[in-house]
Amino acid sequence: MKKNLRVLDLFCGTGGFSKGFEKAQCANFETILGVDILPVAIETFRKNHPRAKAICGDIRHIKLANLADELKLGKDGVDIIIGGPPCQGFSSIRPFRSSSEDDPRNSLFEQFANFVNYFRPKALVMENVVGLATHNGGRTIQQIQECFSQLGYECDWKIVNAANFGVPQKRERLIIMGVQCKTAAPFPIPTHDARGPTIGFRDKRRMLTPVEPNLFSLPPTKKLQPAVTVMQAIGDLPKIKAGETMTRYFKEPWHYFQKERRDGSKNLTLHDATAHTPKMMEIIRHSGKNISAIPPHLITSGFSSCYSRLDADEPAVTITVNFVHPASNRCIHPVQDRALSPREGARLQSFDDAFEFAGTRSQIVRQIGNAVPPLLGKAIAEPLGKMF
Repeated sequence: MKKNLRVLDLFCGTGGFSKGFEKAQCANFETILGVDILPVAIETFRKNHPRAKAICGDIRHIKLANLADELKLGKDGVDIIIGGPPCQGFSSIRPFRSSSEDDPRNSLFEQFANFVNYFRPKALVMENVVGLATHNGGRTIQQIQECFSQLGYECDWKIVNAANFGVPQKRERLIIMGVQCKTAAPFPIPTHDARGPTIGFRDKRRMLTPVEPNLFSLPPTKKLQPAVTVMQAIGDLPKIKAGETMTRYFKEPWHYFQKERRDGSKNLTLHDATAHTPKMMEIIRHSGKNISAIPPHLITSGFSSCYSRLDADEPAVTITVNFVHPASNRCIHPVQDRALSPREGARLQSFDDAFEFAGTRSQIVRQIGNAVPPLLGKAIAEPLGKMF
């Protein structure tokens, strides 16, 4: 019989992280709370976590005792706390003081720590940008570990590439895990072989990647699957031109990733392409791997990855919050002359087609770009569920 494990999702955004936990096979993860300051993100969270309590507001103003009463949480009522405090919340980390749990001057990270201190979950998972590893000369990540250690959690961190876990995107995130026992934090073992240039980190022991065999040993019978490519993720979606919309599927899924993302969906949503100007269409027709493919007279500036096509046979680069605009980081369709549609961006983030997004098109695109890929959440949840 599967264990029931209750999850609090702080700074939840769309709730993609906790949705991934709910997909894990090792236990019955139940998301009971989501907190975010953005109303449209909380509306999306509610649509996809209908049984969870959703709070829209500043986390620093939440009274934890009142919240525990409202959720009817007694001792050991929370099993796992997950979340990604915004990186600006790390600029003023102070020594942790448990007596200051309701102090609105606390940094956003301190609020995460206060939730951990108050609810005493079995485990915590915090995700953030890779830059946290070098923030303040590496002292910030050390302070975070020391804070969780004071609270009684064995804590470690790794830089994780989502493409190593079946996400069709080379999205690197820093993952901090802590458990209430003397055992090391159970990081997931990569299932997919994603190679190629990434942001990385100078200390390769911090990189959770199959390229470094000394980091872990794969079971003898376990062979890594090939990384999921862009076209394996979106190749079943109907062809559309710039400015067009399509609301139904025409092809059957031909790759397991496509079949899993459809998950019984009958209607296609969010598959609408940005209407580009004639000049932008000319730029797009010239586009290649990087900006150097564009004739100089068509553009005046831009990073090397602007106005560039995704590789059809590789995982995508990191999706940004502007992926429907060609000037953003490599977001032009591999073979069609247009930027990605919101649905294609959601696929590259591993959202199921049935996942509902709230808000305007631009708000939805931003939510997709900021999200934690659900399949990464699922991968992180699996070893935790087996541990308890």
